[in-house]
Amino acid sequence: MPRRRRPALAAEAERANAEQLARLGRLVRASRRTRRWTQRQLGDRCQLSQSAISLVELGRGGTLSMDAWQRVATVLERPLRVDLGQDPIQPPVDAGHLAMQELVIRLGREAGYTGHFELPTRPSDPTRSTDVGLRDDRRRRLVQVECWNRPDDFGAGMRSTDRKRAEAEAFAVSRDGGLYTVSTCWVVRATKRNRAVVANYPELFGSRFPGSSHAWVRALTDGAEPPAEPGLVWCDVAATRLFAWRRPGTAQEGLMVRAPAPLVAARQHAEQA
Repeated sequence: MPRRRRPALAAEAERANAEQLARLGRLVRASRRTRRWTQRQLGDRCQLSQSAISLVELGRGGTLSMDAWQRVATVLERPLRVDLGQDPIQPPVDAGHLAMQELVIRLGREAGYTGHFELPTRPSDPTRSTDVGLRDDRRRRLVQVECWNRPDDFGAGMRSTDRKRAEAEAFAVSRDGGLYTVSTCWVVRATKRNRAVVANYPELFGSRFPGSSHAWVRALTDGAEPPAEPGLVWCDVAATRLFAWRRPGTAQEGLMVRAPAPLVAARQHAEQA
């Protein structure tokens, strides 16, 4: 944010103070009158002078201390709240999730796909969407990618993915009437927690995502044909690369694809847990 000149800063602060003080003054006056107190009676209860209460109600209470304001608010049983607005440069709450979607869309574009952010799976209901949709009209492919930053209910996530795939298959038709092949893959942030969950349930995840993770990495990054079966691949914590999930009992290597672009602020705030 550019630094403001001192006169401009002072004028802006003065305008903001005047608005807040005027609003607070009106609230104090209304509460005092509701109680049928005089300004002196309110001042006595707050240990302030009648003139101080008068200044408050006139919107000129800027010289009163915070302690004095708190006494007025406490006597009137109206809690005084002093707060700061949202930091304009603070990353969004879902920064980690957005960084993963950004990576998948960029890698997909480089692999020849058209990427869609939050692709609707049911045209009549835009609230139903896939995190990332990768579409290849020439080869009539539609790849649904679900990005998981910190899943708390894997079962619900799996059911949601099944529903989205069924909806996509019902509407995945090209302009000439041809059907698209719909494939599904999970991209999961490789945090310690997520790795532990997947490692603790190898049979569950192995049966749910039987597609070759190595082949899925190549499909998402090189444009290779996606496996027919759903797959799971890892995304590093900083959301800079994808690599294969090595299932227990397999010799599948962990292919890594690194993002050449520098990390954005959202990725620096990626979840570490």
